[in-house]
Amino acid sequence: MIYLDTHVVVWLYAGLTEQFSPQARSLINQHELLISPIVHLEIQYLYETGRITVDSGTIITDMNQRIGLRTCDIPFGEVIARAVSLAWTRDPFDRLMVAQAQVGQGLLLTKDETIRNHFSNAVWP
Repeated sequence: MIYLDTHVVVWLYAGLTEQFSPQARSLINQHELLISPIVHLEIQYLYETGRITVDSGTIITDMNQRIGLRTCDIPFGEVIARAVSLAWTRDPFDRLMVAQAQVGQGLLLTKDETIRNHFSNAVWP
């Protein structure tokens, strides 16, 4: 299983496959795809601030139907408990996304260099 960072979900929805290396596309095609619930919220935030033009419900529903993306159902209290120890970032979205992948023991596909520098299971091949 592989967790997707917010920008990965938005790029997939928009059909921006050129953003991904062949290896990243392979990971997407070969793994069960999950997101943290915080990704749903961050996409809505991007919509509300005008950075994207489609709301989170539309994007998440479409990605579920097209590629089987699903929201991880690990109890959020466990994720928060893990996120408390991730003091290397002040970004609550990143903190919770990484904590979700840690608790779920999965990879996190992200282009974010800061995340990749602090989380050994973060990849951007």
